[in-house]
Amino acid sequence: MPILRILVCSGVGIATSTIIANKIKQLLKARGINVNVQVCETYEVAGMVRSYRPHAIISTTQLAVNVPVKVFDGLSLLSGVGNGKLADEIAFYLKSVIVS
Repeated sequence: MPILRILVCSGVGIATSTIIANKIKQLLKARGINVNVQVCETYEVAGMVRSYRPHAIISTTQLAVNVPVKVFDGLSLLSGVGNGKLADEIAFYLKSVIVS
């Protein structure tokens, strides 16, 4: 399986994005999906989409720009409530990206 790219962003700083990045790597690895994760703040998303070309974005806040990439709400990865369900949704989506 190829290594997929995920962009994690938050409006409150890189530390929050890093926590989410580490958690989603762990959750997806348990589901058999290897990911490379980059973190950024929300104001950097447009440029990061152009340069990093992520397969998916996980954000803790509403993005101010439209992007041609599936965006997932990452708040459950911070709270821990529902993070397994979110990881399942992201895994299902990423597997569909591989097939297409």
